[in-house]
Amino acid sequence: MMINSYGNQLKNKKKSFKIPLLILLSLFAAISLIYLLIIKLEGDKPSVTITSDSNYIGESFIFSGTVSDRKSGIRSIWAGILKDGKEKVLIDKQFPSKGITGGGDLFSTSFSISIEPKSLDLTDGKAILRIAARDFSWKDWNSGNLTYIEKEVIIDTKPPRADILTRHHNVNQGGSGLVIFRVSEPDTKSGVNVGGNFFPGHPGYFKDPYIFMAFFALAHNQDTETELFVQTTDRAGNHSRTGFYYHLRKKRFAKDSIRISDKFLNWKMPEFNIDFSGEKIQKFIEINQKLRKKNCGTILSLRNNSGSNIYWKDTFIRLAGSAKKAGFADFRSYRYKGKIIDKQYHMGIDLASITHSPVPAANSGRVVFSDVEGIFGKTVVIDHGFGLFSMYSHLSSIDVKKGQEISRGDPIGRTGTTGLAGGDHLHYGMFIHNTFVNPIEWWDGSWIKNNITSKINDVKRM
Repeated sequence: MMINSYGNQLKNKKKSFKIPLLILLSLFAAISLIYLLIIKLEGDKPSVTITSDSNYIGESFIFSGTVSDRKSGIRSIWAGILKDGKEKVLIDKQFPSKGITGGGDLFSTSFSISIEPKSLDLTDGKAILRIAARDFSWKDWNSGNLTYIEKEVIIDTKPPRADILTRHHNVNQGGSGLVIFRVSEPDTKSGVNVGGNFFPGHPGYFKDPYIFMAFFALAHNQDTETELFVQTTDRAGNHSRTGFYYHLRKKRFAKDSIRISDKFLNWKMPEFNIDFSGEKIQKFIEINQKLRKKNCGTILSLRNNSGSNIYWKDTFIRLAGSAKKAGFADFRSYRYKGKIIDKQYHMGIDLASITHSPVPAANSGRVVFSDVEGIFGKTVVIDHGFGLFSMYSHLSSIDVKKGQEISRGDPIGRTGTTGLAGGDHLHYGMFIHNTFVNPIEWWDGSWIKNNITSKINDVKRM
């Protein structure tokens, strides 16, 4: 009797122990299932970033972007282009998974699609570019979250045209030129290519917005075999070349020898605060080579600030009563104790008068630089519009500020010896876009009439 009672008690204890265990297991399974469902039913859509900004598709177009999904991974990427009710599939890519509960194997990827309308039998006009990306979420009956993007694009496979409106283009080595032309499409990037150097054209001078003017230059070190043509690129990336008549004249530039003395080094080197612990002559070479290159780059970068107007008129004036001490593109050999230590081109004209002579603005324009610039010392740069600039260096004082509008002949400062100048003078330079040019042409009223203003007036009469 007692044995049966004890057995029943033991059975009841086992039953009471199993019930909480089953509850715990059930609870754990329920929590695990809920957690799994929360994870696998996540609702964050894949992130799609398009790196191609253009809405225009030319003869050949690369469309690229990235897809990422940090939670369940990337399932697929699809893209197509819809034109005239017909769709062409551009990409349809599936990515592997780690199994039903494992999600995707890839969480971020990039894509690049080459679109060639002619090979896809697509005609010019409006179209819709469509992109879809899915992840491995269990959402939408295990189809995953969907990111869908539509982008309206314009297919344009016809290259732009340029009609040359000016007839004769005679250009000297180191000299300037002007081409005026009409383009066939709006919003084109057009200009003159001179041996691989691109000089942008500017609309806005004429009433016809399709007419561009491009000032250009043949650099002093480009020969008479240099190829010139008008280059035009439209919004879709289609481009064309148009030739024009030109005659390039060879010029001879002077050679000069400059003696560097210890007296000059003791006077000038302290002005340049560069980290250099060697001998002064080595510091001079460093300045004359590396700093010169950097300073020229800073000056020429001002081309990005040129206005879309022609501010100047008449001939450019020079420093009154001045004598020329050095010419444009002179090839200089620098000697120290009888030994050549460096060679450089002089990209301007040095003019000397009396000490601290007042310096006039060569022509009307807008001051885009008024500061100290390395070897040039105190310098003023004036924008005359459409990529034409004049510069005034080694000044002892500056009387104008950046952004100031200035008229032909206005005083801008006084001559001096700042920078790498060995005596009081004005270094006067001119440049078109990114190329220094010979200022003598712009001091010559006949040259300006024959090569610049007559062309502009002829096109006006058209």
